[in-house]
Amino acid sequence: MKETLEELEEQRGRFYRQLAEIGDFRRGIISVNYRKCGKPNCACARKGHRGHGPQYLWNTTVGGKSRAANVRLGPELEKVRQEVENYRRFVELTKELVEVNEKICEKRPDREIEDDKELETLKKTLSRQFSTRSKKKSSVP
Repeated sequence: MKETLEELEEQRGRFYRQLAEIGDFRRGIISVNYRKCGKPNCACARKGHRGHGPQYLWNTTVGGKSRAANVRLGPELEKVRQEVENYRRFVELTKELVEVNEKICEKRPDREIEDDKELETLKKTLSRQFSTRSKKKSSVP
């Protein structure tokens, strides 16, 4: 079944409302780590011992740089876990929102041109906008 423009716009509105309800979010993951301290007489030095822990670590990479922070078990871990989960939801919703917007763009008709003079003016403007000289400025990543 094909969706109408109005149905797609309503879907988009629902996505916007869901995005507004997400709350605080941060990217990354939470890992659980066990570490050996390096002391030869410590219990962690024995064969088969997994090490001290668990230690909870929030990890992320932004702009090619890794960041990490220890997170305390309890309210802090609960808060960070919810923020990471909210980010996953944000990413999922924005992907769906983009898909719906692309469908809307396909369905929405072009605007009507009044006369030949308006058409020629539009063509000149667009031609200048997309000329090779200004291509870098106009391109979308």
